[in-house]
Amino acid sequence: MCRKVTAAGRVAFALAFATLLGAQTRAQLDWRHIGNAAIDLALPSVGTGPVDRVWYSPDGTTLYAWTRSGHVFSTADLEQWKTVADITTTPPSDASVILTSPPEPGARERAMGSRVYGFAKNAFRSDDGGVSWANLTSYKGSSILGAPITDLAISPRESNDIVAANALGLWHSTDGGLSWTGLNNSLPNLPIRKIYTLPSGSRGLRISLAVDGAELEWAPGEKSAWRVTDSSEIASDARAKEAFSRFLNANITAIANSASGDTFYAGSSDGRIWTLQDQAWSLPWHFEESGPVEAIFVDPKDSRTAYAVFGAHPKPLSSGVPATHLAKTMNGGIFWDNSTTSLPDVAAHGVTADHTTGAVYVATDSGVFFTSGIDKAGWNRRWVALSGGLPEARAMDVKLDPGSNQLYAALEGYGVYVAMAPHRLRDIAVVNAADFSARAAAPGSLLSVLGTKVASAQAGDTTAPVLAADDTSSQIQVPFDAKGESLALSLQADTGAISALFPLRNVSPAIFVDPDGTPMILDAASGVMLDAANPARGGGKIQVLATGMGRVDPEWTTGMPGPATDPPNVVAQIHAYIDHVPVEVTRAVLAPYVGYYIIELQLPRIVNAGPAELYIEAEGQSSNPVRLYIEP
Repeated sequence: MCRKVTAAGRVAFALAFATLLGAQTRAQLDWRHIGNAAIDLALPSVGTGPVDRVWYSPDGTTLYAWTRSGHVFSTADLEQWKTVADITTTPPSDASVILTSPPEPGARERAMGSRVYGFAKNAFRSDDGGVSWANLTSYKGSSILGAPITDLAISPRESNDIVAANALGLWHSTDGGLSWTGLNNSLPNLPIRKIYTLPSGSRGLRISLAVDGAELEWAPGEKSAWRVTDSSEIASDARAKEAFSRFLNANITAIANSASGDTFYAGSSDGRIWTLQDQAWSLPWHFEESGPVEAIFVDPKDSRTAYAVFGAHPKPLSSGVPATHLAKTMNGGIFWDNSTTSLPDVAAHGVTADHTTGAVYVATDSGVFFTSGIDKAGWNRRWVALSGGLPEARAMDVKLDPGSNQLYAALEGYGVYVAMAPHRLRDIAVVNAADFSARAAAPGSLLSVLGTKVASAQAGDTTAPVLAADDTSSQIQVPFDAKGESLALSLQADTGAISALFPLRNVSPAIFVDPDGTPMILDAASGVMLDAANPARGGGKIQVLATGMGRVDPEWTTGMPGPATDPPNVVAQIHAYIDHVPVEVTRAVLAPYVGYYIIELQLPRIVNAGPAELYIEAEGQSSNPVRLYIEP
């Protein structure tokens, strides 16, 4: 897409951006939480990350948990957790002792009167002072709590009320250990390390954990917890690091390759970076005043440009020596420039950048930071803290979607958040409203204008209605009578006049999805939105909300929602596929929302249970694939 901004528009852009880029400003973005901090591990309840200590207040009204990450949380109702801000709140001294006659090797004890609990791999209870023991958690040789117990607390109010801590969270029993339930639903203790893949088609958001390198997925339409999934990418990454460690005789901690595969970068635990080009490794560039290389980002449009971020230095640096936390190369690693400048002097864990604007985003121990660009000498403009609206936690990773429209941030303990990337305030993008892609427009389809508030819009000589607009984004409808191979847009926005040339097709189908990939699919009978908790049923009808289906019959007025009764039919022939098998399209009509279409499908009576891939096709053009959950 081509676009041109007038001089007045550039001035307005500069003013808006100057406001955002105040010295160390904390920008308030509209962050949205994807998923939660719970993991489905096929245990009595959902789990989360490691908890090392657990204890009750002396009066038994408050429960405390000390997580492996070093944070202390408290709860008074065993449902809602809050961070304990008082850094003097630490666990009481561990008074447990190794039992002289343990029920299990190395078992320790907690006692209240004659009631004694022992814990090691399993939890045990004794009501006769340790003479005899009942195993509370063993089943077929394994613990029902999934991992050895690191600590156990007895409520001062009731000896049957106990809480066990382990590597998978907290587990509560009110009957002396006969039954257990988790306390992890709202405990912000997800040990996230890296965002591996963003939502794409029927595949969900995937992350890795810092504890054991497991890969988790928040699938489109998921409502309850992260689920363990195939970790082949993590295993492949680990094998590559191991191989390069042997070849380079270094502890390789980060690797990255270019989109074309012709350039490879590797960073080590002592701050060295190598580049592989033409099957030859460069001499390492060494940042002696840095910690380990935590991540490397390669510009997908220019493999010569890359960024590296560094963790904390293992030893205190001499006075006045600034630590390196961000470096940039623009010549394929021949030279690297220290670009840290005014970033906080804390460990950095993730980095991403936008090729067009030069905007850079860094995940640090002090949150997410953004700069509008780094020049050839490695110097950047002011850094802006983007943590406003986010929980106060270490940021472990950042990623931009393929169009550089949405920014994803991974926060230790809390999971992943997404917001519109703030560089869009100076580089407006026009995208498909259904999935934020750059797919072509079609008569009647919806487009989103990211980065500004649009007051009016023209598509050629025809007015394009503005349907919704706020300070950072707007939505417009392509006129039904639009013709040709391109759509000339003229927008009047708060930032000035904007001209854009957008590709145009007769049809350009796209199914509406959320930032986590959840599609807008309804049960035709009840109108309930379908997802993992509310799957479609074999033999039933579903309604897919889409855009880009083109003209309708009878013709309809642009900017008007479809009628509730006898809506116009889509002119183009529509096909639908579930797992690449055709399904019957019972109708394709305008929806009672501007720019939306309803594609109604009849599901077969006999279906495979579980997730399936659904996509729509019109005149040979395929929509984005989405995930549909089905039950017989």
